[in-house]
Amino acid sequence: MREPVRIEGGATGAPSLEEMLARVAQGDQDAFASVYDTVAGPVLGLVRSVLRDPAQSEEVAQEVLVEVWRLAAHFDPARGGATSWVMTLAHRRAVDRVRSSQAASDRDARAAQLDRTPAYDEVVEQVEARLEREQVRRCLGSLTELQRQSVTLAYYRGLTYREVAELLTQPLGTVKTRLRDGLIRLRDCLGVSA
Repeated sequence: MREPVRIEGGATGAPSLEEMLARVAQGDQDAFASVYDTVAGPVLGLVRSVLRDPAQSEEVAQEVLVEVWRLAAHFDPARGGATSWVMTLAHRRAVDRVRSSQAASDRDARAAQLDRTPAYDEVVEQVEARLEREQVRRCLGSLTELQRQSVTLAYYRGLTYREVAELLTQPLGTVKTRLRDGLIRLRDCLGVSA
């Protein structure tokens, strides 16, 4: 059966953790080495139970021990034991790391969501395209039959002026004139400036 580990000063006559922290507060490096040896294992265990990531746990445990060195003067034995104080520092630092990691993850998720948002509103695009088609149809309807046929064959079917003239059995000059007149009327009807 395993014996419980005791991290407070014991009956061996060694100074208690509280006494060691008081000496650390005065800058005693040997006292800090003793404090380190006493609390490093439990601090790492607590931090690892919160973070679950060994690399981050080691990093946070190191930060906690540096904080113990810096803040040893803030330890007040009247408010609680030294072990509780150190473990509270460790727990707070570990929870802060979890929160920081979660916030970073949330930021990344929001950024990824923004990247997936289309740059334009598809519904608006479809409505505008439909309205433009209807306006073009209405304007085409205002042309004479020869103008409408010439524009449709030349611009929607991609025929040359000569092919349009042959298909409509009209002289080439007449087709060119009707195309020009038809395009001018379309421009005016659609409200396009020259």
